[in-house]
Amino acid sequence: MVSRFGVSLDKDILDDLDSFVKTHQFPNRSQAIRYLIQNAIVEEKWIEDKEVVGAIILVYDHHKKNVVNNLLEIQHDFLGSILSSQHAHLDHNNCMETIILKGKASQLKVLGNRLISLKGIKHGKLVMTAV
Repeated sequence: MVSRFGVSLDKDILDDLDSFVKTHQFPNRSQAIRYLIQNAIVEEKWIEDKEVVGAIILVYDHHKKNVVNNLLEIQHDFLGSILSSQHAHLDHNNCMETIILKGKASQLKVLGNRLISLKGIKHGKLVMTAV
């Protein structure tokens, strides 16, 4: 069910909203406002350490000494938070790992930080959202 309501905004804020709509190619203001509200709610859940879902994306050189073993060892320490993982070979040297997660925001941040900070990880990012 969709509910409609009116919103009063100062001209400067409305101009910023319209710019945001254009930059992010939202079809209308309502979509942009929904997006912004959802982001605020998700961020609040992170801060309050609620249960969230997320993904860690890692790109690494699998030839780097112990990187694969270290990745697996850390993941085994967080079995309750990891729902699945997918491994892809990008080229002869580089791999990408996507790890799907569910749990308390603080726990997922700890896992993300441990994996992303490993020697041999070229790039990593944790993305979290609310269910």
